[in-house]
Amino acid sequence: MTKPDIWYVTFSQENSLDGGAQRSTRTFKSEIDAKLFAMQILAKGWTASAGTLNPYQPKQIVPPSQIERWADPGLGG
Repeated sequence: MTKPDIWYVTFSQENSLDGGAQRSTRTFKSEIDAKLFAMQILAKGWTASAGTLNPYQPKQIVPPSQIERWADPGLGG
């Protein structure tokens, strides 16, 4: 049996045509993989948030205001 995905990263890029944003989500088996992906998204100037999937405990949620600190090891993530 394969290890389940336990982390997600939700991201969006503002659509310059109508001011809206299309959201997408990717899931990951490890927090490290989620952090690496989040750093790629942030490098593009996009918005992201992250967290753990149910039923994984303890539940963790990383809002957009804290995603850079969480994802970047140099900032304490």
